[in-house]
Amino acid sequence: MLTVLIDAAEDPNGLALTLSTLVAGAVEGLVREVVVIDRGLDAATRKVADHAGCHIVQGRTLPQIVAAAKGDWLLLVEPGARLSLDWIDSVTGHIGEVELQAKTPRAARFSRARRDRQSFVGSFLGRFTGRRTALVEGLLITKTQAIGPATRSATLEDMGQGLATSLLEATIRPRAQVQKARSA
Repeated sequence: MLTVLIDAAEDPNGLALTLSTLVAGAVEGLVREVVVIDRGLDAATRKVADHAGCHIVQGRTLPQIVAAAKGDWLLLVEPGARLSLDWIDSVTGHIGEVELQAKTPRAARFSRARRDRQSFVGSFLGRFTGRRTALVEGLLITKTQAIGPATRSATLEDMGQGLATSLLEATIRPRAQVQKARSA
């Protein structure tokens, strides 16, 4: 039902963190496959992906990767991002509402974990100084909806820009926040 796409390079610990939060989705039958797009994988990161049973792709365009995805829905996340324990129910509920045509827009993003949200002043200043990417809150999108953005994009980050999205109740801890918390 769901294909997870991750652009990865040299971050074995980040990839392992993200994959660990996806295990429950695989056990529940929600996650059909995890595709790691090789953007210069080092040996350690490749080993993590391989041992986790991920499909590693290299030298293919995003339209080819999207077309080959086994799931009807795609979940785009950054390596190092961690999904909350309730992500499965939230994603399943969203998909159900979209399929019943009771929810628009069809694409959705996760809410930021409370401890990663900034105050108003912090968010205002963060626009100028912080890390803000199109995938910082992940992206859940139908495969058919992803085809258009994929043809105009070189990376998952590009593909996630400018899309109207709903907000999922489940939370995500962005890559930068997880790494800061671990080093503190």
